[in-house]
Amino acid sequence: MNSQQHIAILGSGNIGLSLAKGLVKSGICKPQQITLTRRNLEALEWYAAQGYQTTNNNTKAAKKADIVILAVLPQQLNKLLNEIKPAIKSEKQFLVSVISGVSCDDIRQQLELNVQVIRAMPNTAIAIGDSMTCIATDNGTAKNVNLVKSLFDTVGVTIQINEELMTAATALCACGIAFFLRSIRAASQGGTEIGFHAQDALKMAAQTAKGAANLLLQLSSHPEQEIDKVTSPKGCTIAGLNEMEHNGFSSAMIKGIKLSAEKAGDLYKGEN
Repeated sequence: MNSQQHIAILGSGNIGLSLAKGLVKSGICKPQQITLTRRNLEALEWYAAQGYQTTNNNTKAAKKADIVILAVLPQQLNKLLNEIKPAIKSEKQFLVSVISGVSCDDIRQQLELNVQVIRAMPNTAIAIGDSMTCIATDNGTAKNVNLVKSLFDTVGVTIQINEELMTAATALCACGIAFFLRSIRAASQGGTEIGFHAQDALKMAAQTAKGAANLLLQLSSHPEQEIDKVTSPKGCTIAGLNEMEHNGFSSAMIKGIKLSAEKAGDLYKGEN
């Protein structure tokens, strides 16, 4: 971004605020280049003190922005789009949507404008700059897609995928945070049952999970390769793994991801 460009984040909840802080921390833009909107302006007082522009007027914010980020709940989207419609100039602006289950075409049809729309699906690890964010579009230029990738690279890792896979990405990456957290919680409970204090067991389980993920990311290896390194004939690891599989561990995870994907696809449709 250049110093003249401006971003409006409409609906500044956890994701929007985390992105704003990431952009400033990375030096991509200054607080003055970001407008944050929220109905309750008291929740944005700290940001206003840091130099961010804040308002509860979405139309005003969208009007002066080069990039308009839509960060409201799916059931709030149509009302927001109707509100900002007069302010959108398709030849000068493009939209970024972080809203689950809403296609680029859904947004254009509601606005009745042929504006560029790029979707981004981060997860809640954006709060610590460690999000997995999927990017997709059906009409965004390569230049604008690369710009959006650079924005979200400030708060984690990005990958560009086909738009038809965005609902699946919601289940695997956004909902997936909860799945892996529940797995860690279960491991810590197992640790408590075999003798550790709850706080120690949770720390041990979380760090072990972090190490497992980093093995795959840093070594570019397959999970089964790393599993083979820690399983020995008639050993305790393979005994534990097989017991989990007999009780449906992998199957439950797969079924849960599949069901979440189905539900994610209905979030916006159910409100129209």
